[in-house]
Amino acid sequence: MQRPSVAGGRDSRLTPYQIVFVLVGHKCDLDTQRQVTRHEAEKLAAAYGMKYIETSARDAINVEKAFTDLTRDIYELVKRGEISIQEGWEGVKSGFVPNVVHSSEEVVKSDRRCLC
Repeated sequence: MQRPSVAGGRDSRLTPYQIVFVLVGHKCDLDTQRQVTRHEAEKLAAAYGMKYIETSARDAINVEKAFTDLTRDIYELVKRGEISIQEGWEGVKSGFVPNVVHSSEEVVKSDRRCLC
């Protein structure tokens, strides 16, 4: 079975904004059904300048980490001035910061690790 490939190049309509991507491999708890090796995914992510992370929603593995890492990367770009918050732009928003952060990964208290 041949897998579809990712279209080459970046979309010029995205400029002047810095876009932050992360490649997420999901269902890492289903290792026997894997169709893409970790090495293939890491190589693709590196080719496009992205981070790669494997997740499992069922076992709450790296789901929150994927979002946390992505938002941290965006925040760092904002702090360095590489992304600017502009009026009317639907990108990064500023404002309300919650006092309490609830971790979905706290719900699953097992010591089970991802076999990816």
